[in-house]
Amino acid sequence: MRTQFRTILETDSQSLTDMKTKNLLTVAAVSAGLAFGVTAQAKEEKHEEQTIDSSDVPAAVQQAAQAEAKGGTIVRWEKEGANFEAVIEKNGKQIGVEMDANGKVLSKHNEANEHKEKGEKY
Repeated sequence: MRTQFRTILETDSQSLTDMKTKNLLTVAAVSAGLAFGVTAQAKEEKHEEQTIDSSDVPAAVQQAAQAEAKGGTIVRWEKEGANFEAVIEKNGKQIGVEMDANGKVLSKHNEANEHKEKGEKY
């Protein structure tokens, strides 16, 4: 009888240890996944704008920006990854026009709104 009781206790103890190990590994895997996800998201949101000279902007991009700026002035150029952004002042407002290296317009946005979101003055 003692041997049976000891066997039952050892079996229960072993299965409890196995379960704790599995749970610990699961928690570690989920935690690592969340940490990597947050890091990747932070890098993604942290798209850096770099002010550049117009001489660093391809001719096709400059021509497209001039067409967008009719009646306005290009006040600065920015580079965001592989894309370019012309900041155009028109009717007292600054508008950002993002273009690829071939001059294709990808998006337009109000610069004042963009800098408010970042907590900056423009």
